[in-house]
Amino acid sequence: MFNPPHPGEVLRDGVFEGTDMTVTEFARRIGMSRVALSRVLHGAAAISPDMALRLEGALGTSAEMWLAMQADYDLWHARKTAPKVRRVRIKPTADEPPVLKVA
Repeated sequence: MFNPPHPGEVLRDGVFEGTDMTVTEFARRIGMSRVALSRVLHGAAAISPDMALRLEGALGTSAEMWLAMQADYDLWHARKTAPKVRRVRIKPTADEPPVLKVA
């Protein structure tokens, strides 16, 4: 995916756009602080598994969806900013058993 949005941006646009719901009210309803929610909405903090479960209950979405969005966002940024890593396949020598077996 090319430049995925931060899940907080998706949350901000999907929940608050065109409504009278305030960040303070939504934070109270899902049982978290306004500051913590605001940090997520502005992309300064990640969606945690706990928050994903709270959003699942409040919005009827899945926690997995929120965590997948966060993972996509994090991985895209890691690939963009990480130094080029030399990728080397590690093969066991003849006298070593394989490290990982895939069934």
